[in-house]
Amino acid sequence: MQDLIDDFLNYLSVERNLSQNTIISYSKDLNSYISFLEDQRTESLDKTTRSDITDFMLKQKESGLSTNSIIRSLAAIKSFYRFLLREGKILSDPTDMLESPKIYKHIPESLSILEVQRLLEQPKSKDKIGIRDRAILETMYAAGLRCSELVDLKLDDVDLDVGYLRCFGKGGKQRIIPIGKKAVLAIKRYLEKVRGSIRSPYLFLNRQKNRLSRQSIWKIIKKYVRSANIKLKVKPHTLRHSFATHLLQRGADLRFVQELLGHSDISTTQIYTHIDKDRLKAIHKRYHPRP
Repeated sequence: MQDLIDDFLNYLSVERNLSQNTIISYSKDLNSYISFLEDQRTESLDKTTRSDITDFMLKQKESGLSTNSIIRSLAAIKSFYRFLLREGKILSDPTDMLESPKIYKHIPESLSILEVQRLLEQPKSKDKIGIRDRAILETMYAAGLRCSELVDLKLDDVDLDVGYLRCFGKGGKQRIIPIGKKAVLAIKRYLEKVRGSIRSPYLFLNRQKNRLSRQSIWKIIKKYVRSANIKLKVKPHTLRHSFATHLLQRGADLRFVQELLGHSDISTTQIYTHIDKDRLKAIHKRYHPRP
């Protein structure tokens, strides 16, 4: 069964051109599923049934896994079985007509404009690390980048004269994003004062002059959130959420925001349109004499 998983992951990488992060997620989900089947003494994948899959999902739920994670896991299993059927490894697909659990659309939390401003002002302007970190935070907020997109940014991806950057999102999908003057100035200062002519293709580097990791970005954000005394539980994605929320609050068209975020489906972007309504409802309930 492990050989079949390896064949499937290779297919995702070579033929589907999915990102390494997506392939890692598929690998984890499928290996968990295979371990479950082995515990059930299932000898091969062509003997699995719909009941096996629903039992696996139930076990995931009982272990405390979120609905979103279970849905992602089921999506991986479905794709895997479709691949096996197409390759002639199984005679029927047990996931056919199997419905995903109902998903609760969680409204992402975002910072206020003042909180973002406070966060961006935290790195020390005369310290090399502070100059780099200010450029990182400004870039993430200016372009609404995912953490993985930020660490993959290369020098050639940024045009500071025009004020644009190029990034590669999920599935290697390319998009061009404008960035404002403050982000441009922060990046220029970082390049001049800190990065210099270090021979690396990547824009943002660590102390060892290597590309930053996603974990490093998380630590950087956590550090400045603490010093800014922001009470909200901030994650790297929070700046991306704030980027989208603030654009919509100030009248940006939903399709424009979809393009900037790199969402293939506009329904993913539409979740941000509910944020203002929820805030208005909360304010009304708090302050109206007859809530």
